[in-house]
Amino acid sequence: MNARELKTLPEARLIAAAAAGDTRAFSELVRRYEETVYRYAFKLCRDREKAEETLQDTFVNVYRKLSSFDGRAKFSTWLYAIVTNNCLMKHRARRNRSVEESLEALEDPSSWPEGKFAHGIARWEETPADIMLDRELRAEIEAAIGALPPEYRIVFTLRDMEGKSTEETSAIVGISVEATKSRLRRARAFLRERLAPYMDRGRGRR
Repeated sequence: MNARELKTLPEARLIAAAAAGDTRAFSELVRRYEETVYRYAFKLCRDREKAEETLQDTFVNVYRKLSSFDGRAKFSTWLYAIVTNNCLMKHRARRNRSVEESLEALEDPSSWPEGKFAHGIARWEETPADIMLDRELRAEIEAAIGALPPEYRIVFTLRDMEGKSTEETSAIVGISVEATKSRLRRARAFLRERLAPYMDRGRGRR
């Protein structure tokens, strides 16, 4: 099978070929997903070097475990789970308990409709350009997301930045749907609290 045929090969057949030991098929699988893996890893790790390490670790894991992929879940879900686990392992030693406790205090389930983010930021990719007031705000958003404990940052990233459903996020992270919703509420509450002064300033400029 030549390179052109590999590029048009359906995913299921490509995965089967790679799992059977076809190195060209595996290389094509990497080509199709490396950008997605790096982008997601960077959002979680907030560091280029760690994201690159996670990218490499992820495809090493995929190569070793591909024969165990049974196709019951989407391949992308399985892949996201591997990236998530790799990032979690890098972060666990530095878990910030004080921030996690503040998330518990900020949780207010009744105030968070499913699929919405506080202060008018609906989905991250749909944030209006005029909300991004200046470099200071962008820096604050990055800092606020980076301050989230990894378990909450992962759920927030999957739901509000990657656009995954609650059910798929739950499958990727390996927790219940209710636990996924709880972590998402707490993450949004923390970001709401942290970014409120900047959002209020932005509304004042309109």
